[in-house]
Amino acid sequence: MNQFDKKKHWETIYQTKKLDEVSWYQPTPKTSLQLIEKHCGSKNASIIDIGGGDSFLVDNLLELGYSNITVLDISEAAISRAKERLGEKADKVEWIVADASDFNPTQKYNLWHDRAAFHFLTDSDEIDSYIKTAHGSLTAGGTAVIGTFSEVGPTKCSGIEIKQYSERTMADRFIGFFDKEECFTTDHKTPSGSIQNFIFCSFKKK
Repeated sequence: MNQFDKKKHWETIYQTKKLDEVSWYQPTPKTSLQLIEKHCGSKNASIIDIGGGDSFLVDNLLELGYSNITVLDISEAAISRAKERLGEKADKVEWIVADASDFNPTQKYNLWHDRAAFHFLTDSDEIDSYIKTAHGSLTAGGTAVIGTFSEVGPTKCSGIEIKQYSERTMADRFIGFFDKEECFTTDHKTPSGSIQNFIFCSFKKK
């Protein structure tokens, strides 16, 4: 069996689906914004959005006055779409095309944000690599905000099997490198009208 090509899969998704056709479409990502504002005391805080693709989080952060934003995604097409949408504002953002589980950051961040990317990692080594990368990329006392499908959420997304989490399993995964601060569940309504249950957790770097 051929090895699954993640990058090719996501390039195809972003080349063939419109912005409002993907399940994670969210014009105002309220939960993410609330958590970022809670954990970033300064608008100059360095924030990296993992798997940000062409989501509207970066638009909203710029509108709120955040000035040190990095967006990482495995898909070059996704990032190109976001840049085109933002126009001149795109120059205010650092853009990185990379796999979050195999990424070598060149700077430190105050906050690592990930909504709906982490659950695509199902291999233990990939998950461990992701968590070590998040830990290593954060400043002392930095925060990781992770939003992933809960145990009552979907089992697949974009044709890919995902890994569901509970508060306990999230805390167990991150315990070696992070201290859990809070976890809660919330529903997301997709453009097709289906409901996806997420669990969001905030972790403080040890």
